Amino acid sequence: MQQKKLEVCLSPALLHLYDIKDSLVVVIDIFRATSSMCYGIANGAEAIIPVATVDVCRSYEQTNYLLAAERNGEVVEGFDFGNSPFSYTAEKVSGKTVVLTTTNGTHAINESREAQRVLIGSFLNLSAISNWLKNQPQDVLLLCAGWKNKVNLEDTLFAGAVAHQLQNEGYKFDDSAILAADLYQMAKDDLNGFLKKTSHSERLKELKIESDIVFCLQVDLIDAIPVLDGDRLVRLV
Repeated sequence: MQQKKLEVCLSPALLHLYDIKDSLVVVIDIFRATSSMCYGIANGAEAIIPVATVDVCRSYEQTNYLLAAERNGEVVEGFDFGNSPFSYTAEKVSGKTVVLTTTNGTHAINESREAQRVLIGSFLNLSAISNWLKNQPQDVLLLCAGWKNKVNLEDTLFAGAVAHQLQNEGYKFDDSAILAADLYQMAKDDLNGFLKKTSHSERLKELKIESDIVFCLQVDLIDAIPVLDGDRLVRLV
């Protein structure tokens, strides 16, 4: 039996180098899109529809969906909210469908559609998604959304956290997975302290939303796993 692969793609710009048709792809955008998606689905959102552009998001205005748009860390003018996890509480999203576009996360999801299955990962559901992956026969690709196609630390660190949980599960790691796992070993005892040096963390601090950073670095807050079903992210059952 061929050994399963676990690979880490450090940026969507590198995704064309990987054959993902038979793989499970986990999309990662820790600050903040995938953290908010996981939290929203855990809080009862019926679905989240990730779209590529603000204009596509705006085209849903005549529906009863909630519309969310973020660019460069800020809510786009004319939209109710962006990708702060505090916008995805049960009071706001339970039973609702959210149409969402973000700078990095929704781009990475749309680039992954050829995969056998696309799932959403965050520190909030780290153990849930890692434990689910352990029981799957497919290769796994952890796709870091990065920042505008550049590598970032927080997404790489989460990829390393998943790799760490899967290290004794029979996977063959590529070099990026080894790199990410070693990085996680360095940072795991103080994620917030380690990530204070990141460029995205600095951007969020300038926007006075440090509380989002702290929230997104909570480990195992939820057990929901969003999965792409057609154009919609729904809860994996």
